[in-house]
Amino acid sequence: CNLAGWWENDLGSKIQVFKVGNDGTFSGEYHTAVSSAKNPIQPSPVVGSQHLDEDGQNTFGFTVNWKKFSDSTAVFVGQCFNGDDGREVLHTSWLLREKVDSESDDWKATR
Repeated sequence: CNLAGWWENDLGSKIQVFKVGNDGTFSGEYHTAVSSAKNPIQPSPVVGSQHLDEDGQNTFGFTVNWKKFSDSTAVFVGQCFNGDDGREVLHTSWLLREKVDSESDDWKATR
């Protein structure tokens, strides 16, 4: 599974992964379909790394900096699978860190 190309999730968010280097590093853009930010959504830069395995069911991780419209950062980790129908599918988990005004508000900053 080479991550290069467009991927879409169940909520309609899309990521475009540009070329994956020989060492597994990549960059791209994330086009989120959902946001709690007050500013209009804009494409956001992605930086990541893919573990290149021989069986093709590789693990990967990437960071999205929402700097164009929000004071938050998200990290995703996942794995690519070859589905029963032969199509590649990504399964991911994520954490989102929002900026808060004080240390006492730290408890509500990560989803």
